[in-house]
Order: sequence, then structure tokens, then C-alpha cells
Amino acid sequence: MKIDKVMNNNVVSSVDEDGQEIIVVGTGIGFQGKEGKPVDEKKIQKIFRLEDPKMIRKLKEVLQDLPMEQFEISTAIIEHAKQSLGTELNENIYVTLTDHIHFAIQRYEDHMNFPNPMLREVRLFYEREFALGEYALGMIQQKLGITLPLDDAASIALHIVSAEFDTRVRDTLKITAFLEDVMEQVKNYFHLEIDTQSLSYERFITHLKFLSRKLFGTERMDDVNNDVQEMIRKIFPEEYECARFIQCFIRKKYEKNMTEAELAYLTMHIERIRKNSIEKGEEDV
Repeated sequence: MKIDKVMNNNVVSSVDEDGQEIIVVGTGIGFQGKEGKPVDEKKIQKIFRLEDPKMIRKLKEVLQDLPMEQFEISTAIIEHAKQSLGTELNENIYVTLTDHIHFAIQRYEDHMNFPNPMLREVRLFYEREFALGEYALGMIQQKLGITLPLDDAASIALHIVSAEFDTRVRDTLKITAFLEDVMEQVKNYFHLEIDTQSLSYERFITHLKFLSRKLFGTERMDDVNNDVQEMIRKIFPEEYECARFIQCFIRKKYEKNMTEAELAYLTMHIERIRKNSIEKGEEDV
């Protein structure tokens, strides 16, 4: 592997065996480096092979003047998130999260604090990812002595969610708003309080996340047998009408149409969460 261009003391660009441009990061890896000179493999900490040329350009911009310590913190957070969630994350998170942390630190140094309007929703709907956001704030505090506000834990969580489900952050924000909207519609329809610590709530949110990705994506849910759908409508008439109400709400606000299968599955999840609330005496009857 040879140096194609030295970006700074810690970052160089090169070309892999397939002729694809790669970004190589490591403490001192670009120091006294020159074009055509072999990359010191002992200093390599991370090699980026991003397929999107736009992300390669963005990565170069982010790493150009980035303190190495901030990159190491971001990388450590991402690796911890992978282990904690037990899944791979879209490689673009090395660009988006590193850029966010760098910007957040700049805002801190300039005494600028912007509240995250989605803090409550992120904390509620993405519990594991929000915990990782708090972990990230703790690491930044430990390594840099900088105390970022809890709002940044929510922002970091959204970047992790986006990388987890391979969506853009703005799409993740849309999905988060969708979860809040549907949950409010169910609560208002039946005048109930929902136990956010219950298993039925966790299942409901998981289903809504799945539904939202179907609605805002191109892939739709497999259809159900007409007899099964009719059975669900007859067994759970009130919940089915609630699901129909939500179907109309989604069509009006988001301009998305739920399939009959999605309507049936939503009915069953509404029944579960309503039953749990009734058992706990939390429905206003």
C-alpha cells in the first residue's frame, strides 16, 4: 500500500488492490510522508472503504483538521455500539458521528447550546441507543473534560439508529415523529395511559419501527389471508376501528397508504397494548 496523498499528519489517502480510493488513519501515519512512499502499516488504526464518492469527500473534509483524539473517541464509541447492539453499523457513521461530535465540541467551546426537540421521543423509543449516547457523553467527559448536554446524547443516538437501520438521519427523525404520532393516536382514541416499561409496549414500538420502515421505504408487508383478516376484525372490532382511524391519519399527514396486512398486524398490537393497560386499570372507561 502506497501513499497517494498526505492529508495531515494522521490521515493519508491510498488505493486498494481493486483501484478504489481508501482513507487510512493512524497517529503520525502522514508525518514526513510523500506520494508513492509505502504506508507504515504499524501505524494504521482504521482504513475506510466507502462506496459513495460523496461520503469519501465528506470524510476527507471531516478528517482534514480533526484532532486525532476526537477521531479516536468517535471510533471507540462506534465500536462499543456495535458490540452492545450486536450488529454491524453502516460505515457512513464514521463520517456522520465524527462530524457531529466535532461540531458539538466546537459549540461547547463557543458557549452555544442548542436543545434537541426530539430528546423525549428518542429517550422513549430508542432506549438502548440513547444509553449509548449517554455512554458517549461520559467518554467525552473522561477524555476531554468536556460536559456536553443530554441533548447531544439524543443526537448521537439518532446517528446510531440511522447507521443501525441504514437510513439517513433526517429519515430517522421522520420515523421518530411517526412513532410519537401513532402512539398519541392510540392513547387518545382509547383514553389510556401506556406503561412504557411493559413488554406489550416494547413489542408495539418494535412493530411501529418495522411498519414505519415499510411505509417510508419501497418494500411492503406480505399480505394476509382474507379469512384471517376478517377474523381479526370480528374478534377485535374496537381495536380494528382504531387501526382504521390511524390508517386515515397516516394517509392525511404522511401521504402513505397502509396495506390490509399492515392494518391487521397493527390491530393485533393495539389489542395487546390496550389489554395491558386495562389490566393495570389505566384505561379511562
